[in-house]
Parts: sequence; structure tokens; C-alpha cells
Amino acid sequence: MTDRIGKGKSDTEGWKLSPNAIASIISGSERDPFGLLGIHRAGNGLVARCFIPGAQEVEAFTLDGKHAGKIARIHDEGLFEGKLRIRKPRPLRYKARNEGGEWSVADPYSFGPVLGPFDDYFMGEGRHLRLFDKLGAHIIEHEGASGVHFAVWAPNATRVSVVGDFNAWDGRRNVMRFRGDSGVWETFIPDLQAGAIYKYEIVDSKGTILPLKADPFAFRSELRPKTASVVEHHFDHAWGDQEHRDFWADADARRQPVSIYEVHAGSWQRGQDGEGFLSWDELANRLIPYCVDMGFTHIEFLPISEFPYDPSWGYQTTGLFAPTARFGEPEGFARFVDGAHRAGLGVLLDWVPAHFPTDQHGLANFDGTALYEHADPRKGFHPDWNTAIYNFGRTEVRSFLINNALFWAERYHVDGLRVDAVASMLYLDYSRKDGEWLPNEKGGRENLEAVSFLQSMNRELYGSHKGVMTIAEESTSWPKVSHPVHEGGLGFGFKWNMGFMHDTLSYMQREPVHRKFHHNDLTFGLLYAFTENFVLPLSHDEVVHGKGSLLAKMSGDDWQKFATLRAYYAFMWGYPGKKLLFMGQEFAQRREWSEERSLDWDLLEAPAHQGVSKLVRDLNHLYRGHPALHARDCEPEGFEWLIADDSANSVFAWQRKAPGHPPIAVITNFTPVPREGYEIPLPADGEWTEILNTDAALYGGTNTGNGGKVIARGGRAIITLPPLATIMLEARLEDGAGSKSGS
Repeated sequence: MTDRIGKGKSDTEGWKLSPNAIASIISGSERDPFGLLGIHRAGNGLVARCFIPGAQEVEAFTLDGKHAGKIARIHDEGLFEGKLRIRKPRPLRYKARNEGGEWSVADPYSFGPVLGPFDDYFMGEGRHLRLFDKLGAHIIEHEGASGVHFAVWAPNATRVSVVGDFNAWDGRRNVMRFRGDSGVWETFIPDLQAGAIYKYEIVDSKGTILPLKADPFAFRSELRPKTASVVEHHFDHAWGDQEHRDFWADADARRQPVSIYEVHAGSWQRGQDGEGFLSWDELANRLIPYCVDMGFTHIEFLPISEFPYDPSWGYQTTGLFAPTARFGEPEGFARFVDGAHRAGLGVLLDWVPAHFPTDQHGLANFDGTALYEHADPRKGFHPDWNTAIYNFGRTEVRSFLINNALFWAERYHVDGLRVDAVASMLYLDYSRKDGEWLPNEKGGRENLEAVSFLQSMNRELYGSHKGVMTIAEESTSWPKVSHPVHEGGLGFGFKWNMGFMHDTLSYMQREPVHRKFHHNDLTFGLLYAFTENFVLPLSHDEVVHGKGSLLAKMSGDDWQKFATLRAYYAFMWGYPGKKLLFMGQEFAQRREWSEERSLDWDLLEAPAHQGVSKLVRDLNHLYRGHPALHARDCEPEGFEWLIADDSANSVFAWQRKAPGHPPIAVITNFTPVPREGYEIPLPADGEWTEILNTDAALYGGTNTGNGGKVIARGGRAIITLPPLATIMLEARLEDGAGSKSGS
């Protein structure tokens, strides 16, 4: 400190700043401003120093209004220094004046730190599971003042400052205190309130000021194209969803009906005249009743955390802790989730821990180094999406992501996360040619660091929040994706069955006359159907980038397309596994989906589209109301083939079962030929009720069927198979008292 404290001719001047110290404050190059500014001891007294650009005079007061002294300007830029009347150090407030008037400034350098050694320790260990309570911007009471505490991890920076309108975006004025043990910078800015716009000004190890950075832990952001973070109040929402949460906390999700409506919040419906986004409250008023009526159990949103580029659909996020500003205030999302829960709907979020965009205000090169990403592009750059890959081997990065998963479950009560691009995380050579990737420590292609991260994330999330579910979008044959970590699995609750989606859609696009040669496309999936807990997805990925809508994928003329789509949906709802359908496909959207416009709701005026909508509604209610269709979705005892080898007629039949409930036979004819007198094995003699027929007239079909029931004798029944249709038959079981049992 000898170069910072002047050595005057007398002891009374020993406390004055040296020219070098003054220059370092004025230039913004001072690395320890808390060692110079604020209150410091000078012999038996106290001295205060403040930097208030534009001020000509400054007087110091304690927070309770006691006059503490007038301090002199020692530099025209607005640097002041002087002795105080008070004897004990305490936070100060300055009354500043110039020719334009007078204003009050609380001194951030006169306040002590907020974080403590335990925070440093647990951050360093990677075991701090409350980082979202410590990092970012928090409105708090501290040492007698109300204000905002800021904290950000930037271990390789030489200076970090909070900048915003409140300090004229001047990085010299609110320089943060560095905590060397954790690499975190923090400061408390008194008098700052919710709504303040801010970023971090970071100086790297070479002295270069980086492009201003948004807060990685920002809880609110500006609406794009603006990119600053916003100080958000800690809302105290009055949650009314305890019944919903208690139910799922005690439930085995594998044995519950799960039918997911996948939604892009920005294009499900739009504002007046098709312009602008709906707010969360407007979405709640429209989307929640719609999903309840349609019988879905969950809404899954494409990513809603803040992102800069609309065509990325949210999959290139720059603000993992902030609900996007497109739909209003963050508390609006809490109200949406609460409303959904009160209506009996779960809310799932697509979550993207695999990669992040390289926008200059984001995480890339955050403190002048590859902090969140790998420095080597062979591990740190994703060639498919031109994005950076998180460094899953770095303790602080793992903690950042795990805390984010915990944050959404705690702060917003979300029911689960569908984790995007898991396959890209698991393989070091994903989308890379030889020489473009680095093997792991064992010489293999598996990303062992990502595996460990995913296991830790699932373990912490399931351990902290009973009732949540995690779902992996994983397109390879990686073993035990949805098996517990202690059994060597990744720990997910469910895995998307990408093979089902690929094989079945490939089959549906073939002309019926050719389907008999590709019968295996629909039978092969049952060889592995119970190796994981599967979700059957018909997702947004299948209706974009020139792929057309699901209706457009079906072969044949318009009537055949609709009939095939209806048969396909019932085939899927009768197939083992949970269900997911992307918005618009429930009424057979004709156009390919675009994030730039609303769905084509006017199609529901046409009978054919109404029929598909009615069918999906009935399928959901049938699936939920009949345990045979859902209670053993993930277990082999819930499925049994009845007819697997009739490729000549493109007929498939199986039964679904659950203990204590009547079995249901699912029978599909994927040709346009109605088949009368078709013999099928049925395991129980007696009456079987036809509980579904996709060829029914109310769905737009020909009304070919079995008059509502069939009779089985000797384990066989003669039935009529409608063209391009699926029927479901439920056995009528009699208990000992002669009454019907089951659901």
C-alpha cells in the first residue's frame, strides 16, 4: 500500500492518497478499490474517500442522518477525500452538489461483504446448492440500508464493475470486491431498487475491457434485441398447488398416465390480428383450459429461459435463470404454473445444458478466458449449431447447471425438465470427423465428464424435489439412460423413444400396398420397448425444416391421409410408453410449423380437422381412464402380442394389461381395405366392448365397425377391421359377485 498512501511532510498528511492511487481510481485500473475508497482508519480517526463524477462539493452523513464531515475534492473528475467527525466506522451517505443541484449518494464502499467463508468453501467444493440465493442480483437489507447485492464468478478478471443507468454505465464507480478463495466478485449497492438495468463491465488479465456481460444468474432480462439484465424483486407468490405437488410426490410416474402437449409459447396463439406475443396470464386463460379439455396431463414448453434469437426457439439460451421477457414479468410464469397445477396439469420445461450461443453479452469468454466452455474447440465448440459446449469437468460450471435445474423446481414449481441434446453431450465425437475430437482419459469416445454431470444433476434434483421428472432427449443406444445412478444409469426418469418416432413415421409415409414389405418397422420397437422408461414423441423436430406437418407425411389422398393419421394416433396411444404430441398436430395442422405465426386454428371449422381433434381428446381421456393403457407403460407384463406377423394384411394386434383391471386389445389395419370376418385371438371369452374406433363417423371415418362389441369363444373372435383404422376392445370381466370390475 506504500504507493497508494501519500507520505507527506507531517504525520497529519500520512493518510492522503498518492498520485498513483488517484490515477488508478480515475482511470478505472484500480484492482482493490475497497482498499482505498469508503471509510479507513487514519491514526486515531477515520477518513472517507468517494468517487462521484460531476460533484463539486460533498458532505458525509451516517445512514441515520448524523453529519459526519465535509470532505474535499482532490480531483476534478469527482474524487473526494477527508477526515470524519465520527469515531466508529459505519456506512455513509453523501450529499453531493454542483451547479445543477443537490443529490444523495450512498457509499457502496462503506459496506462490508455479504458473502462469507462458508459460501467460498462450498462454492469451491462444488457443493453449494443455493447459488441462486447468493449469485446474481438480490434486493436485501444490509448494515442498515436497503439495496441490491451483486455477485458474479469471474476468477481471471482484474476488475469487475456493475454498470447501469444508475451510474451512467461508468465502470469506475461500482467496482466489486474480489473473493480470491472462490473467484467471485461482489458488491452491495444501497438504494438500488427492482427494475434497475445492469450489466457487468469486466477487465481481463491483460487490462482489456471486454464487451459488457449480462449476469449469468440474472432472474430477469430486457426484451430482445436489448440484452441487459434487470434487478428482479423476490416475488412471494401465494401458491395454491399443494394438492398437485403432494400427488406427484407420492406417485410412481411410470405407472401414471402421462400425455404431454408440447408447446412453443410464442406461436401457439398470437395477440390481436396475429401480432405480438400473449402474456403468461393470457396464455393461462387460453392454454390451460384447452389442455384440460383435450385431456392432456402435462404441458411441455420449448425453452422459455432468456434467448436472443427467435428462430432458435429458445435452444440457444443466454439467461438460464430468467424467464424470457417476451411473455411479461417472471411472476407471470409462476402464476401460469400455479394455475396449471390447480387445474390438474403438470408443467415441463425443455432445458439446454449441452451448449450455449457465443453472443458477446453471454457466457462465451466471460472473463477473458474460456470460463464456462472448453478452450480447445475440439471439446468446446459444437459444429452443428455454432455454439460453445459447457465444460462439464469444471466444478463451478457443473454447479451452475445443477443449481439451475434446482432453481426451476424450487422457484417456479415446475414438474420436470426435458433435457435437450443429451446424445451430443455423451459422445466426444458427436458430429465430428476423425481428428476433430479428443478421446477421454481411457482412450474412448464417451464424454465421462458429461456422464458424471448428468448423474449428479439427476441425483440432486430427484433428491431435493420429490415428484419431479427428468426426460432425456437421447437418440442413441446408450445403456440405462432412465435407470438409477446407483445401478450405473444416468438417473433420468424417462427417455424419448426416438426409434419409435423414426420407424413409425417412415412406415406411415409408405403407400399401403408397400407396407407389407416393411412390417418390421412397427414390430422392431417392441424388442427394446421395456429397456428404458420411454416417452413416445411426435415432436416439433418432425414438423420443421421442410419436413412438413404430420398430416402431410401420411401417404395417399386427403381422405387416406386423415384416416392414416387417426389410425396412427390410436396405435401410438395404445403402444407402451408415455405420449407427447407437438401443438397443432392434435387437429392435423396442414402447414409446416413456423415460430413466426400462430397455429392455423381456423382449420377446426372443417369436419376432417374437427374429427382428428375429437379423436385426440377421446384418446387422452381413454388413456387416462383405463389403467390397462398406462399403468404398465414401462413394464413388459403390461404388453402381449396378439398378432405380430400378419404382414400380408398390414394388421397389428396386442393387448395391454394392468393388475386388477380388464385388458384392452389394440388392433390396427394399415391398409385401405376393410376386412370382415377377420379372426383374432382374444385371451378372455365373453363380451369385449369396442371402446374406440378411429373409423367412426364422428372422427370423419366410414363408420365401419363391430356394432359396439364382439364376442370371444375359445380364445378367438371374428371381427370387422375398418380401413386404415385402429380399434380398441375392452374385456368385460365379472367378479365373484357378478359385477363388472376394473376402472
